[in-house]
Amino acid sequence: MKTSDFDYELPKELIAQTPLEDRTSSRMMVVHKNSGRLEHRHFFDILDYLHSGDVIVRNNTRVIPARLYGIKEGTGAHVEVLLLRQEPDDVWECLVGNARTVKPDTVVSFHDGRLKARCVGVGDKGIRKMKMLYDGIFTEILDQLGTVPLPPYIREKLDDPNRYQTVYARVDGSAAAPTAGLHFTPEIFRKLEEKGVQIVDVTLHVGLGTFRPMDTENIEEHIMHSEVYYMSAEAAETLNRAKAEGRRIVAVGTTSVRTLESVWNRFGRFAECSGETTLFIYPGYEWHTIDCMLTNFHLPKSTLIMMIASYAGQELVFKAYEEAVRERYRFFSFGDCMFITDED
Repeated sequence: MKTSDFDYELPKELIAQTPLEDRTSSRMMVVHKNSGRLEHRHFFDILDYLHSGDVIVRNNTRVIPARLYGIKEGTGAHVEVLLLRQEPDDVWECLVGNARTVKPDTVVSFHDGRLKARCVGVGDKGIRKMKMLYDGIFTEILDQLGTVPLPPYIREKLDDPNRYQTVYARVDGSAAAPTAGLHFTPEIFRKLEEKGVQIVDVTLHVGLGTFRPMDTENIEEHIMHSEVYYMSAEAAETLNRAKAEGRRIVAVGTTSVRTLESVWNRFGRFAECSGETTLFIYPGYEWHTIDCMLTNFHLPKSTLIMMIASYAGQELVFKAYEEAVRERYRFFSFGDCMFITDED
């Protein structure tokens, strides 16, 4: 199977540059994966497709201001640092721009030295381990000096950084938002709970595993970068009970899916746990956990569109994407969404 098998033509003007004023007003294509039927609705119609007893699983990670712009001490070279994952002793795994200039013991200074980072490890493809040097509380310093790392295809300035957070974001740690969740509002969740839908939170901190482009033509040669996840005992109990009773599990976004499938593959059930996942889901994968999925429209040749193709079928997914282009849907992080359902 080739990466090029998952390419499609997308006019640039369909890449959403800004979020809609009303989160719930985005369009929603409903994909009936068994019959192949497509419907054109809006996100607020999600209430029509979820039923009492369904369990919604959402990723409560919060995007941190993970992008820092600094100067290499000694040369003055500009260096961009994207924080990916925190490790012990104030060390962060980072994706570094101009990385060839950042060798072991290189020190990068941010904002006149209020924060510094010393390189303590060198990885492939721009990955560096950086030890943070500062006085005070790191999270407070980062809030002051860092910026929210919007994807490179978004050229417009985001006036309100909270629009790149879900309304239920709670646990700091992501370098990118779980964007399928951006459509929800507290009012939608209130209506779902009134309808008898249960809501479960899991955590997966979004990093390179989710958003790094494929760089191999043979899919099986691609190595996923690891991402940290967590499932609580309460979440596991709710999900196991739903499974045992034959009730539907509805995943909000690919990161929730990755968490659910990673836990199931590890234990053969849901369980309280934390860990790191390198799970790569593409056609041929044996699914275990979900019955429906809400997801945005993804980049061509990405691991995310491969996951969607695995779940709903490659032919149907590309039929849906062609329809979305024809109907002028808005694509990617601030764009419209797709609800893949098992009901005809």
